[in-house]
Amino acid sequence: METNKVKQIHSFGQSIWLDFIDRAIISSGKLQSLIDDDGVRGVTSNPAIFEKAITSSSDYDNDIRSLAKTAKTNEELFFGLAVSDIQNATKLFEGVYNESKGEDGYVSLEVSPFLALDAEGTAKQAEELWKKVDRKNVMIKIPGTKPGLRAIRESIGKGININVTLLFGLPRYEEVTEAYISGLEDHLAAGHKIGHISSVASFFLSRIDVLVDPMLDEKGLGDLKGEVAIASAKKAYEIYKRVFSGPRWEKLAAQGAQPQRLLWASTSSKNPAFKDTKYVEALIGPATVDTVPLETIEAFRDHGVATNSLEEGLDTATEILDKIKAAGIDIDKITQQLEDEGIEKFNKPFEKLLQAIEDQKNKV
Repeated sequence: METNKVKQIHSFGQSIWLDFIDRAIISSGKLQSLIDDDGVRGVTSNPAIFEKAITSSSDYDNDIRSLAKTAKTNEELFFGLAVSDIQNATKLFEGVYNESKGEDGYVSLEVSPFLALDAEGTAKQAEELWKKVDRKNVMIKIPGTKPGLRAIRESIGKGININVTLLFGLPRYEEVTEAYISGLEDHLAAGHKIGHISSVASFFLSRIDVLVDPMLDEKGLGDLKGEVAIASAKKAYEIYKRVFSGPRWEKLAAQGAQPQRLLWASTSSKNPAFKDTKYVEALIGPATVDTVPLETIEAFRDHGVATNSLEEGLDTATEILDKIKAAGIDIDKITQQLEDEGIEKFNKPFEKLLQAIEDQKNKV
């Protein structure tokens, strides 16, 4: 029998995580079959995913009514619902977590997007959610904003698994690796073991091209459409390899530290002219994660091509970024804009979600 195409990706050292969660996928056995048949090795969630899950089904109605009796705010009520889903999903991934010795099998839960620019509030809520979920294979998601960097270091310093989200630019990504390594050093200095701490840095892809591609047409660089995000990701991987080597890292690795893997996010093609598996195929390589929506997993299972592609064409990646810079496209400015918009993109569904909870509470 032909090997499942999604499963083939793992033979190149990359883990596929599902970018989706709801109660139906857990209770119906569909998530279990994705683990068994497709080799899915983790799950990521975000406010938009939960908003869709809670507003598009009645699965949560009874719990909303029951939690409404004790929850002081709608946000607290939401996290009550979410924590329950996350705990149920982490149970399904316990086998993957144990078999991979804590490298995979994680389910991610994000702090409130309203805290994206509040370092203190983020660190506080990350610790609260970590304790509430109370599972070794959960990751708390913290956005990689400037204030987020402090919260990331603080949380890693407390031994919490962190999924750093909303990364678009290379300078910020490097700052995130610094926050992770410093956090490990802090935890070690406080007399704790660090081998159990796991973290990923989520680099968002297709949104970069959505913003840059129209500019390329204007500059006569139309042939580079759909390539800037991939070039950036390949350069991020170069940073990853540099940062997680050398004396400073080796000292931590000797104490059992795990490198903070790069995770490719926003990997569904937004442009219908591109192949629907384009971003997944372009960035398969060792010690990385790709979090993929259900429809992209299904597309890859059907017609995806798994090859060791991540380190191919590194010179071309450098050339692409040099070319757009020479043409006057300021990638740092663009990635900052994407970060600002990304916060907004999660705030809106979160507001909608809290309103939906309010509406449900008021139903008799």
